[in-house]
Amino acid sequence: MDATQQAVRQQVRMRGRSYVAFVFSPVVPIVSWLTEIDETLAKSPGFFTGKPIVLDLSAVDLSQAAIAHLVGSLGERNIRILGIEGVEESKLAANMPPLLTGGRACAITTVEPQPKPVKPKDNKLPSLLLESPVRSGQSIVFAEGDVTVLGSVGSGAEVVAGGSIHVYGTLRGRAMAGINGNSSARIFCQRIEAELLAIDGYYQTAEQISDSLRNRPAQAWLEGEMLRITALN
Repeated sequence: MDATQQAVRQQVRMRGRSYVAFVFSPVVPIVSWLTEIDETLAKSPGFFTGKPIVLDLSAVDLSQAAIAHLVGSLGERNIRILGIEGVEESKLAANMPPLLTGGRACAITTVEPQPKPVKPKDNKLPSLLLESPVRSGQSIVFAEGDVTVLGSVGSGAEVVAGGSIHVYGTLRGRAMAGINGNSSARIFCQRIEAELLAIDGYYQTAEQISDSLRNRPAQAWLEGEMLRITALN
């Protein structure tokens, strides 16, 4: 290769990008755990579609064949595993998802419209203010604190927050608050037509929300391990 060819060669461009992944932590018996997954999918079929999923196997002791079967069973449910953690690498076959290490509980992902962070005051958690509606298909994730939406949240959209979620319009999509273990987080909306509400991992789908609450201002909070939803007026 001559000097001219060497001069035009470009280095490989590498960029970093962060995503918020859902973590599945199966427990035995696996069959019963998969049944719970099926019940969730029956209530909200597209809930995990296109979402990064990490499989945490630290709570179970599975053979290589059992891990492969579990990954395949999730794949049959259109749940694609990004990576596996909590297991020795020797138990993962070459065609399995890779072993992941160094995961952290907190991450931030945003999409257009660009949210405007509100500076924290008096040592309160930071918050995110969205002045435009969250349209169908959009995903807003702010794991550091509260999210406030001045408009509505469309069907098929989702808002995920480490703190509470405030929607000053109609909530038609999914709202997940307290994702980092904040059981005191709440969800408020001016009009509830939600597909799913969740706080600290405890959730209710549209079918579980009382018809008497529909089209009314409402709030949701955790009482022990039970998600409660009541009208605001």
